[in-house]
Amino acid sequence: MEEKGNPNSIKLPDTLEVFRNLKNAKQFAIDIGGSLTKIAYYSTVSFRRVYYATDNLNKNDDKNKDDKNDKFVYTYSEQARLHFVKFETKYIENCLDFIGDNLVNSDERKGKSIKATGGGAYKYSKLIQDKLGLKVDKEDELTCLITGCNFLLKNISDEAFVYNRNGSPEYEFQTADPHVFPYMLVNIGSGVSILKVESDSCYERIGGTATGGGTFWGLGTLLTKAKSFDELLDLAEKGDHRKADMLVKDIYGGDYETLGMHSDLIASSFGKICPRQNAGTKGTVQSLFLRHEGYLGAIGAFLKGTEDCDGDKFSWLENYAGSGSNRTQLSFGKRVDQLELDRWESPLTFCPLLKDPSSYIPDTVDLNSDKEAREYWLNCFEESIENYVNYAIASQPASDTAEKRAAMFKEKFISRVQLLKIKPFAYGNLTVRGLLDTINQCLKEFDFPDPYLTQKQTENEYALTCLQERLEELDSLDLEERQKELIMGVLAGNTFDWGAKETVALMKTGEFDFKQARNRIPARPWLIDSLDQWVEKICNKPYKKIAIFIDNSGIDIVLGILPLAREMLRQGSRIILCANSAPALNDVTHSELVVLLRQIATICPIISKGLDEGKLKSMETAQGGPCLDLSRLERELANELITVDLIILEGMGRAVHTNIDAEFLCDCFKLAIIKNRWLAKRLGGDMFSVVCKYESVNVAN
Repeated sequence: MEEKGNPNSIKLPDTLEVFRNLKNAKQFAIDIGGSLTKIAYYSTVSFRRVYYATDNLNKNDDKNKDDKNDKFVYTYSEQARLHFVKFETKYIENCLDFIGDNLVNSDERKGKSIKATGGGAYKYSKLIQDKLGLKVDKEDELTCLITGCNFLLKNISDEAFVYNRNGSPEYEFQTADPHVFPYMLVNIGSGVSILKVESDSCYERIGGTATGGGTFWGLGTLLTKAKSFDELLDLAEKGDHRKADMLVKDIYGGDYETLGMHSDLIASSFGKICPRQNAGTKGTVQSLFLRHEGYLGAIGAFLKGTEDCDGDKFSWLENYAGSGSNRTQLSFGKRVDQLELDRWESPLTFCPLLKDPSSYIPDTVDLNSDKEAREYWLNCFEESIENYVNYAIASQPASDTAEKRAAMFKEKFISRVQLLKIKPFAYGNLTVRGLLDTINQCLKEFDFPDPYLTQKQTENEYALTCLQERLEELDSLDLEERQKELIMGVLAGNTFDWGAKETVALMKTGEFDFKQARNRIPARPWLIDSLDQWVEKICNKPYKKIAIFIDNSGIDIVLGILPLAREMLRQGSRIILCANSAPALNDVTHSELVVLLRQIATICPIISKGLDEGKLKSMETAQGGPCLDLSRLERELANELITVDLIILEGMGRAVHTNIDAEFLCDCFKLAIIKNRWLAKRLGGDMFSVVCKYESVNVAN
């Protein structure tokens, strides 16, 4: 289904934060514990994607041909989403009433079932049938736990973390690892079970204890005035266990070095309240916690018998716009937690060129541990959100709801920033990448598919008029000088970035062009300067196959990257241009690049021949933000990268914010202009400092 022209009839989104999209719910699962209940359901969400390109339109349609907005095609798509909601079991009847009242097509539910696990699956079976009209299929609790745990570890970034109560930072998130087995799962519910997990299908329970969450709640009720589980958690967060627990240093005066036990390790819980003889431990194992541990059983139950979550076909990503760690209130006044995951329609995988995938970190700066950086970037994003709002409204001039939706977008994102200032770990590892992803997800939620589309189109059209002159200028140079000038062109082009505040100010004057950007490049030596090594290499032995992860539209891609790709084609190399799958700022998307390459082919015979012969092609990365996470690439692209002998990362988001320290199995060239003054100073440079980092693996190509 497609709609051409302005989005005249956009409705305001449903503002209900909990149990969203119930009307489209297609499948349910429930995990009922003695203390907490978790509900999982699957839905499809309709959203719009917007494209520009005159060749996407009916050429015979002259109606409103002078209206620039008529070049836009809005395509309606369906996206699968998983919803998880957690609440106290004592409110289960209220929540089931709420779900039943908000579901539609009750007749269609007759004869259908809901997967259920946990002890309450038996206790509340009849209640579920009466409230929802669904048959209850009971699933093994431990099997569901393991299935859910494996799902999270394989799909969700920063899922596992180490907690240091008095550490700085308190939370240390583990890097993504393609190999999750073996591990030991300690499930603390009302009681505790310990399981050894060796694979998806090989696991066993090896122990347990009756002291668990129920014990905590029972003792808390006796010792405090708290009336709910959440109140007890709030009290625990404010308390200091060192006043009650006996630590290793209380016994030994410091670390117990012989057994490798840190001085702050608990030797005896409540040991200072009731001292006892010979308290101690036999050793220590690093314990990892899961951000979404409460949903393991519900996830596992949901996955039983469904193909909609097949790991060989799909991947899942956390939706920061929909997940709520601030315990939203339901209509009957009770607080709940929620998690939303969006399905990517193909499996994602690690870049095969990474030297050590298990140690790969797709972020240069950890804002959790770096307080100065955290304060700077959170304030920076908060101050810049108005630019997104303005572009969002301007992108839909005929919509009578654009301003209201933009205000809702701003309110949601600012509320996220305010939460992160108080609890920087609320959504896992806090990074620039994550903040940019959150903006894009919030824009999508409030139906702003691509606010910068008009700007990208204008810049592309202008850059195309300059391309022929630029190519002639390059062709007039000798081989060595041409290689240097090509890199200077990439750096000059990368200056044009609508995500950089100071550069935006220059571009808004309307007088800042490619030549001025070229002249602003500082004199060598640069902040990171491997230009001479690059020129020596490329002049003596070209590469066979090159992958270029591209950045911005307009001058960046047309006058910077594509002349470089043209030169490499002329040297006999095969080129893959790797572009975002979804819009982010003025970054080039894959669908836009396909059109742009056809336009450039009419200007440049070398580009045209490369496309015709399949030596130049574009591929999508599965990324939807300005930063690049090489642990979650489109599998088709990853397979192509296996035979690449040079990878080029262009721009701050791909080469600096995320991968400046990444090591590869092939040669790598990282190119960027630093367009943020604070970051430039942090790296030891100044505004418009150059990153020109060529790294060779010293293996014959």
